[in-house]
Amino acid sequence: MSAIHERRERERAHRHQLIVTAARELAEAEGWDAVTTRRLADRVEYSQPVLYSHFNGKDAIVSAVALDGFSELGAHLRRAREAAPGRGEALRAVCNAYLEFATGRPALYQAMFVLPTDLKFASTETPPPLRTAFDEFVSCFRPDNDRRELFAEVVWSALHGMAVLSDSGRIPPAGQEERLDFLISRISDTHSGPTTP
Repeated sequence: MSAIHERRERERAHRHQLIVTAARELAEAEGWDAVTTRRLADRVEYSQPVLYSHFNGKDAIVSAVALDGFSELGAHLRRAREAAPGRGEALRAVCNAYLEFATGRPALYQAMFVLPTDLKFASTETPPPLRTAFDEFVSCFRPDNDRRELFAEVVWSALHGMAVLSDSGRIPPAGQEERLDFLISRISDTHSGPTTP
């Protein structure tokens, strides 16, 4: 690869990240309805055709923001899990970190889990940052638990419900610790194998 080609690739990657960062900042400040190609073009000082050379519309921009978000979420969950004193405490630490992430970055969380994107979940085409974030939940369960991925899915689903319902005011935020205690105690009481009569 020539030096000129490498420089162009770096410049393209820089423009790409600039657009993603601008979209995210605008969404956090004013909501996703405010994120339009015209507003983004003005904000990053590029023409709309330059934006379209990077992204094929708003859904593609949301997908790029979401992918960045999953990288951040995975790192955030890993730090929480590694700081926990033991496996039992790791699940609570990861759950708290997840809810903290969702609450602290509402527009980013919407891009990751609510708005339409082309990201594939639970498939061979799942991008590595999504799998890495999910694996932080899986790692909270014992390796000999042959249903640990199922447990991780159930915990993640419950946390997502808590985050979205709390954010929309449909459940009171004040009950979050009690809901978390209930979830963790029920999952912890579940045996790893199938029950026998």
